[in-house]
Amino acid sequence: MAQPTTRAEFKEWCLRKLGKPVIEINVDQDQVDDRVDEALAYYWDYHFDGAEKIYLKHQITEQDITNKYIDIPESVIGVVNIFDIGYSLSANNLFNIRYQFSLNEVYDLSNYSLTNYYQLLQHVRFMEEILVGRQPIRYNRHINKLYIDMDWGKVNVGEYIIAECYQALDPDTYADVWKDRWLQNYATAKIKYQWGSNLTKFEGMQLPGGVQFNGLKILDDAQAEIEKLEENMIRSYSLPVTDMIG
Repeated sequence: MAQPTTRAEFKEWCLRKLGKPVIEINVDQDQVDDRVDEALAYYWDYHFDGAEKIYLKHQITEQDITNKYIDIPESVIGVVNIFDIGYSLSANNLFNIRYQFSLNEVYDLSNYSLTNYYQLLQHVRFMEEILVGRQPIRYNRHINKLYIDMDWGKVNVGEYIIAECYQALDPDTYADVWKDRWLQNYATAKIKYQWGSNLTKFEGMQLPGGVQFNGLKILDDAQAEIEKLEENMIRSYSLPVTDMIG
């Protein structure tokens, strides 16, 4: 059968990998859904393909100015930065140093060294950070509010705030998520762990023909697979740690 492209197909794929229908997998469908959700949550948090960088545009309202924060969609798992708010030395306008330099000098720019120009821009940026400063932000993904510690009187209703964010990929929108090999193996191991946990209740019970349940063996095997996959995630699929708020 082809690779899964929906949640239902993904669950069946995982159960077939565990032996269905040749073997009865003693898990409830609600338990399967819970383990898939658990696998997706881990995938979003750590896999470099689990989230995408976006630039979230928010139009300021009167309520935002009163609250001193803006609401962030639940799918956003981290806010890294916001674009500069208000006017500053490096703003793109008629009186900007870069604009004036380009207007008057760019026609024969090839005759000059850009080293001094680059150093000048760095110095201007440094002056801006010292004299104007950047707006500190605070964000927690469980609150879904981006607090911007600034004088909200300098912004007006109708203006925009643009935030650099990381958003979890919705598998219902991007069906290729269900084809991810690591996610498939991890969700299968999670369901297998649930299966073993369910069977431990019958540990030692003897069935007709002398057959016994061995839930502990399934549980231990699943735990080993989960640990190996999580270690593989950190080593091979996670991006280097960076400053991410949220």
